[in-house]
Amino acid sequence: MSEEILLETPLAAEHVALGAKMVPFAGWNMPVQYTEGILAEHHHTRNAVSLFDICHMGEFRLKGAESAKLLDHALARSVADQPCGVCRYNFLLNERGGVIDDLIVYRIAETEFFIVVNAARREIDFRTLAERLGAGVEFTDESDRTAKLDLQGPKSADVLARFGLPASALPKYYHFAPVKLFGMDMLLSRTGYTGELGFELYFDAARAVEVWRKILTDSEVKPAGLGARDTLRLEMGYPLYGHEMDEETTPIEAGFGAMLKLDGSTREFVGSDALRNGKPAKHLIGLKLEGRRAARAGMTVLANGQPAGVVTSGAFAPSLNCAVAMARIDAGMEGTTAFEIDLQRTRIAAEKHSLPFYLGGTARKK
Repeated sequence: MSEEILLETPLAAEHVALGAKMVPFAGWNMPVQYTEGILAEHHHTRNAVSLFDICHMGEFRLKGAESAKLLDHALARSVADQPCGVCRYNFLLNERGGVIDDLIVYRIAETEFFIVVNAARREIDFRTLAERLGAGVEFTDESDRTAKLDLQGPKSADVLARFGLPASALPKYYHFAPVKLFGMDMLLSRTGYTGELGFELYFDAARAVEVWRKILTDSEVKPAGLGARDTLRLEMGYPLYGHEMDEETTPIEAGFGAMLKLDGSTREFVGSDALRNGKPAKHLIGLKLEGRRAARAGMTVLANGQPAGVVTSGAFAPSLNCAVAMARIDAGMEGTTAFEIDLQRTRIAAEKHSLPFYLGGTARKK
């Protein structure tokens, strides 16, 4: 049987040259860590600034007079009232209310949108949106010609300032702006997946290596891989598609019910009937484990010795010096606080913990 042929970002050779350990991820050959390891990369991001290659993500562009109206019906959160220059976290749902993907929508202009999707869902997202939007708009997949780098950490704005972008040129949290950096046009958004002050850079993929190398000339910037990205996002309670949400899980069951603003609203979108009329069968909680041993996705969560749910993500949390997890728990157990994780040969005690686990993030810093 032949091995899976993995896709590679324009920076694959750069990662190998830096000593990265490469692993398969969502069909891509990606760096999980560099020579200093995941713990060092995690702490460097929390305390200084790291650079992540996220070129595997998908990017779509939508244009047309009816774009806002059509997209407003296609996605779970309102798009029609989204101001230009704002990024908005959103959900692409099926008719049952299950999550096909979680994504971010950028409103470029009144009739133009830029949509960033998960790498593993790119094809189904594009196909689903194309069907819902119809032929009256211009909808294109720009993923292959778009590079995406994430500069994350409390010193990220200082790095951009040293490269010629002063604080006054930087967007506010969950806003974006067109900028000129290294002599090229970029879209710079103040977003990220770490909980720290950070920026995402979108630009011509043909210049990915050039930009990567230039940013790494700053003495405070170090590359970081998917391993640190995962521990950072888990400490913040951020969902990972395929773990905390999927096509059988609604945004409400994943903890985003308040974000949808269903109460008192008559807005209709694909999946809205199912969300309004359905009753959540599960809910997402945080768990703090006893000791340093981590739970893994798929492990059974027990309450009073009986199955109560399943771990969706788990790891040792470097910033907290303990193991944490997120778990999908059966509805009706909201008041339960004491659990166990079944590791087959042993069980680990776990206490319900509010999300996020880590409260020291600088993402919203002014």
